[in-house]
Amino acid sequence: MVESSRLLPMVLLCLAVASTPSSSELPTSEDCAMCHAARDEEIPAASDSMVALSSHAGFECLDCHADIVELPHEEKLAGVACGACHDAEAALYTTHGRGILGETEDLPECADCHGTHGILPSTDNRSAVHPLHLPATCGRCHEDIDLAKKHDIRLKRPVEVYESSIHGRATREGITVAATCTDCHSTEGTAHRILGPGDPSSSINHFNVPHTCGKCHRSIEQDYWEGIHGRLTARGETDTPVCTHCHGEHGILSTKDPRSRVSPVLVAQATCAPCHESAFLNEKYGIPAGRLASFVDSYHGLKSKAGDPTVANCASCHGGHKILPSTDPKSTIHPANLRATCGGCHPGVSEELAATKIHETGVGRKTGWPRVVSMLYIAAIAAIIGLMVLYVVIDFRKHTIRLLRRPQIRRMDADAIFQHSVLTLSFTVLAITGFALVYSEAWIFRKIFGWDGGFRVRGLVHRAAAGLFIFGCLWHLGFLATRNGKRFFADIFPRKTDFEQFGQMILHNLGKREEGPRFGRFGYVEKAEYWALVWGGVVMIATGLFLWFDNQAVRYLPKGFLDVMLVIHHYEAWLATLAILVWHSYSTIFCPCAYPGNPAWITGSMPAEMYLHEHPEDEAVKHLAREREEPMSGAEEASPDIAREGGVEPEPPPAR
Repeated sequence: MVESSRLLPMVLLCLAVASTPSSSELPTSEDCAMCHAARDEEIPAASDSMVALSSHAGFECLDCHADIVELPHEEKLAGVACGACHDAEAALYTTHGRGILGETEDLPECADCHGTHGILPSTDNRSAVHPLHLPATCGRCHEDIDLAKKHDIRLKRPVEVYESSIHGRATREGITVAATCTDCHSTEGTAHRILGPGDPSSSINHFNVPHTCGKCHRSIEQDYWEGIHGRLTARGETDTPVCTHCHGEHGILSTKDPRSRVSPVLVAQATCAPCHESAFLNEKYGIPAGRLASFVDSYHGLKSKAGDPTVANCASCHGGHKILPSTDPKSTIHPANLRATCGGCHPGVSEELAATKIHETGVGRKTGWPRVVSMLYIAAIAAIIGLMVLYVVIDFRKHTIRLLRRPQIRRMDADAIFQHSVLTLSFTVLAITGFALVYSEAWIFRKIFGWDGGFRVRGLVHRAAAGLFIFGCLWHLGFLATRNGKRFFADIFPRKTDFEQFGQMILHNLGKREEGPRFGRFGYVEKAEYWALVWGGVVMIATGLFLWFDNQAVRYLPKGFLDVMLVIHHYEAWLATLAILVWHSYSTIFCPCAYPGNPAWITGSMPAEMYLHEHPEDEAVKHLAREREEPMSGAEEASPDIAREGGVEPEPPPAR
């Protein structure tokens, strides 16, 4: 129902229409205003001739809506033919990016950018196409994720990225000369001709980008064309860098911003390296490889890597835009200009020092005397460290022989030694080949498997070691079914006393308890290692089998399950490896009471002194001692024949 306040204008309009003397007389703007004002629509009154500040001030309604011939008119009117007046712009506006007018859906029409009745010139800061408002105007379509996906527009949030850039921040601060959407995307100086990057005429075509940026940065554009990059671009090379390759496109940041790809800290690795470390480009243009590595290892590179923005980077020496080869007399790195270039940071530098080859001061490629000195050092290191290793081997051998000559007690039989050997070999190979996959770039793995990572060989060796590990576990399960295995399982099973002894040992080591705990056949250290091995073995075998037979597993399990298995496999491997290096190595090798190691895993026996110190409450040994009527209070009283004559010693675990 129409409100009473609106009823009178509508009644007057109907009366006016009814009293029209001729049916051929067209409606006036006053007629339109009377109805639309009554409907509370923002259509200005005829006396105002539309909006006073509008570009169309003075126009009549029917000048644009020519299809209205009588009132009331149709609910849906035909589109306004802007080209009737703006024929030049209409002739230019045939495409928008990759879209073609009349063939592509969702292509913006005039009103989408300029508005409808309140159209203002682009110089008016209230206009939708004013530089300050262009990002929002363009963003109505280009920030629409569904629209971008529909038309395969890969950059999903261009306006959001632009607003975080140096241009976007300047625009938000009211600087109207800062680059906005149409400054870069307008072709031939008009925003009505926006072309895709594949069009040779496009302002964002590879070969036109320097000209587009040069509209604001004229001197930089000139430097670029004079440099080697610009020369190659001018001759038609498509793999040469232009402005957007180094600075970015929508998210251009200031060089002072630490996130910028051309900031002093990031320019070497983030901007220059992707091209200058490319094997294809190095071969095509004859550029020496390894420049990044030699720079990173130099003084400048190390300081830059540490975050120092004042130290020299690539642009400091080679220039930022007018980059020329060292053979060009105008180049900053030409021999005649090196002193001036280096003098920018090192005033008073001598010509001899300035001529030092920066890229050969690190561990990268070296020539001349630096190469001679490096080779001498490598030879000296090999000789000196080699002699040290030889000395250590001889010394270790002497101490081991002396250790084996002491009275021995049997700790491991042949079966236990076999199980421990299988476990040691398989675990070591699994750790090396497994971490070689995750950390394939590490120099030690490159030395072992080659620069390509030896992917196929590494995988075969890893799976072979996994099979050996599984075999060892199955063998141990069979051992547990034997008489000795059952006794071993009973002795290795955790008990309350193990936790008590752990506390006693902590107090003893801290000096709070005079005597330490007295262990039987297995102490809490060995029990913890064994059950950790059981847990780790189950986890590694289960996750490893899922990853090994992933093609079969994905038929029944979601992909996310395999991702979880990979994470567990990786970190369980780290846990097991570190446990071996820290806990097991200390207790069997580096502990002062065990150094230079417990030889039982090789010979099956260990020094009686060590055994009596570690396992004084071993019932089997105490029983044997009573039978022989030999006191076991000290190692010097233990018989060297115990290991050979006794036949009731406890069977050890397969690994310690």
